[in-house]
Amino acid sequence: MDLPKTLLATHPYLEKDAILIGYRGSVAHNMYVPNSDPNSIDDIDAMAVVIPTIDHYFGLKEFGSRGTKEISPKEDSPWDIVTYEFKKFIRLLVGSNPNVLSLLWLPEDKYIKLTEIGEALVENKELFVSKKVFYSFTGYAHAQMIKMEKSVFKGYMGEKRKKLVNKFGYDPKNAAHLIRLLRMGIEFLNQGKLFVDRGNIDADQLLEIKAGEWSLDQIKQEANKLFIQAEEAYNKCTLPDKVNVDKINDLCSIFLTTYFSLEI
Repeated sequence: MDLPKTLLATHPYLEKDAILIGYRGSVAHNMYVPNSDPNSIDDIDAMAVVIPTIDHYFGLKEFGSRGTKEISPKEDSPWDIVTYEFKKFIRLLVGSNPNVLSLLWLPEDKYIKLTEIGEALVENKELFVSKKVFYSFTGYAHAQMIKMEKSVFKGYMGEKRKKLVNKFGYDPKNAAHLIRLLRMGIEFLNQGKLFVDRGNIDADQLLEIKAGEWSLDQIKQEANKLFIQAEEAYNKCTLPDKVNVDKINDLCSIFLTTYFSLEI
């Protein structure tokens, strides 16, 4: 079964309005464990950026909930999709949201749909590079650490994941996110780009963590070391302190004007 075609056929608004769709999560990080594995806790995650009809910009219509729509996996569909309206997506980029930034640094084969405007957005990803990633990546990492340590069952957890928490006394998926976020944040501060595909970097080690093969003490020690390295990288970082919002606003205006002129 061709999953991308199934995705677009099942959700026509993605076929019509999406300028950019890419894998996120375990597939994007080259860490996907297929459902045939009894220990798999992975869905197929994707992120889409859409430009809805013009009355969403000059009328009272709103896209989803404050610019976001989510499609949860079902028994007949493994897709877990988050969709952002274009301007909402840009605002998240300006805020250095780690998940959203990653969509601009995917390997070519991890894009499901890429229109001319979507490709132009990816080509202008340098506009969203700044030292602000230190705060967003370490902030998200702190949140993952708290979730991991509390070991509390949440509504988003499936039965397999709950069993892992019971078995290891912590959530290994949160632990893997924690270590990955810190390493990616440090790399960004040092090199000004995201290495989303972890296949040739540390995927094997992250998969070990995700499978519960590291003790909680090992994870905490590694995380504490990485938090220190992140602060050191921030202090030495030569990236801009913040993004140029005026340039981004101009680019946003050009993209929307171009899109709707083509539509008309």
